[in-house]
Amino acid sequence: MKRILSSLLAAALLCSMLVLPAGAAEPSAAAQAAQAAAEAALNYGGAQSVQYALWQDGEITLTGHAGNYSRTENRALTDDILYGIGSVSKVYTAAAVLRLADAGKLELDKPVCGYLPNFRMADERYRDITVRMLLNHSSGLAGSTLANAFLLDDPDTAAADTLLEELESQVLKDDPGAFSVYCNDGFTLAELVVEAVSGMDFDCYIQQEILAPAGLEDTYFPGGDFDSGRLARTYLAAGGDSPALPPETVGVHGTGGVYATASDLAAFGGQVWCENGVLSQTMRKASMADEYRRGIWPEDEEDSVAYGLGWDSVHWYPFAYSGIQALTKGGDTILYHAGLVVLPEYHIAAAVLSSGGVSTYNEMAASQILIAALAEQGVEVEQGAHTLPDAQRAAMPAQLTAYAGLYGDSTSSVPVTVSSDGVLTAAGGPLYYYSDGSFRDEKQSVMVKFVQEDNGQTYLWQKAYTQLPGLGELPSSAYVYMKLPENPVGPEVQEAWDARNGKLYLTLNLKYTNISYPAAMPAAALATDPVNAPGYMVFDRIVDENYAEGTARIPGLGGRDWQNVTLYRDEAGVEYLETCGSLSMDAAAAESLFPGASSWSTIQADGYARWYQIGAQAAGKTMAVRLPEAGGFAVYDAAGLPVAASWAYGDTSAVLPVGGWVVFAGDPGARFYLSLSSGK
Repeated sequence: MKRILSSLLAAALLCSMLVLPAGAAEPSAAAQAAQAAAEAALNYGGAQSVQYALWQDGEITLTGHAGNYSRTENRALTDDILYGIGSVSKVYTAAAVLRLADAGKLELDKPVCGYLPNFRMADERYRDITVRMLLNHSSGLAGSTLANAFLLDDPDTAAADTLLEELESQVLKDDPGAFSVYCNDGFTLAELVVEAVSGMDFDCYIQQEILAPAGLEDTYFPGGDFDSGRLARTYLAAGGDSPALPPETVGVHGTGGVYATASDLAAFGGQVWCENGVLSQTMRKASMADEYRRGIWPEDEEDSVAYGLGWDSVHWYPFAYSGIQALTKGGDTILYHAGLVVLPEYHIAAAVLSSGGVSTYNEMAASQILIAALAEQGVEVEQGAHTLPDAQRAAMPAQLTAYAGLYGDSTSSVPVTVSSDGVLTAAGGPLYYYSDGSFRDEKQSVMVKFVQEDNGQTYLWQKAYTQLPGLGELPSSAYVYMKLPENPVGPEVQEAWDARNGKLYLTLNLKYTNISYPAAMPAAALATDPVNAPGYMVFDRIVDENYAEGTARIPGLGGRDWQNVTLYRDEAGVEYLETCGSLSMDAAAAESLFPGASSWSTIQADGYARWYQIGAQAAGKTMAVRLPEAGGFAVYDAAGLPVAASWAYGDTSAVLPVGGWVVFAGDPGARFYLSLSSGK
């Protein structure tokens, strides 16, 4: 079965130690616990480096780090190293919106279109989206229009600047307010609301109205006035001797673009959310309310997700077991990962940041730091391992076989079978029927139930506990799949999609600084299964011959980021695919790279990348490239793995692999001069 948390366990990396000068006292129990938690987060996630900090009653009381700053540089990790905090930036956006509400300049329950007159969608329900819905993830927006949001050493904010234009052609998942499901675009839209209402640039507003009053001096945005050399080194490949990448720059600042030290992030958690000043007590309490309960949600709420305003959870575990309210927010960009946990009642907050790794591990490490700090105050937090509720194997009611069918989330679909003898099969091993109406694996480590919700949908609910030595326990209780409705389409429509099964589409509109180029070949592929999933393109419902849209209306995380797909042909008959703000071309239309000694490729007026297949005559030769000022190239092997990426690694040549691909990207008019030779 699908699991919320993957069980990654990377080989241990070298960790920094607590080195004490001669005669110095042993570190406190809390300091030792913090270091152990940071090293656990680093090792589980395979991170390059980790930095942490603890804020208590107005000051930073503990800092530390683990791992290595760089794989090649002899430079120590220090407390002033900066990290990207990813989606923890959303809490800064929430703070900005709430400060404007404090000032009487906006109302949370007024429609967004009242503040953004140019906000329109191809779905009239957009008029009902309120500012509150942007912050509690219940807007119904498709999810993430981020094709050119993640760049390298490029502070371009086009991803935010063009969002309104992108939304004009999009539809909603459901009625605004129907349920909360994680949504990046909602916070980019909130960023635009802050600018419209305040009359200020978003970064300037955050600096003037949030950071300065809170006394935060080590928090920045891409393109800001700071030394980018302070950013933690980042890598795409785990381990090895791969070179460090240029600084990652996220162009949707309100969604994921902030940089900070762990100390500044922990202080943000304390100064803004534990004390009056930046926000009123009324607004702080509003941010901590059970916003997730406004729409449909599993009856069993023992989960790592419980949305507030900006927060992933307002009842984070294990603190909730002890009646302590804990606010948490995690953040993952491509390269950086962050966790912030705040306990307002105790005026304490912890932050854990990493290069590489996983935000969930960072949040759990922050929890361990807080638990150790509370223990020094005589406050105990329950941390016992939990198990599934008691139940016994039982005969299954015959009517449950009716729940069999095709289930899916926003990224996959799976046939679910239920036999008369009480065996459920899906993506994993068999699950067996128990007396409480659940299906469980043989070890009773996970249980699922079918739930019919008030919206008429049938969900597969899953409950489990994940134990991670050194980090504690993570409970999960969530709708992971929705039963997909039958979607009969005409034979011509089904055949049109089946003809695209396995077809590759090469992405055209990514900026040459996009992090996708060194990560993996930027392309999309379509897949159908007319036997097991007729009427569906994997997880999208086929509407007509050229359009398929998301179907999973799942609260929490399972229904995030719909990828509605539109296809069309140009005058030459070349097929194109549009989804989530990206545009891709049928790979079969790509030309073969000219195998002669010299040639050039020019970016046309449309600005689209130029793709070439590597034919037999060019394969094995060394291609040298004279680059334009505003452009870059990448080379991939037949499996789509990167061989060279000029913007990321400074490559100016590459040996061309058999069956591979070459892409040139840049500003319109940029010209690349190529030389091919047989020598390596």
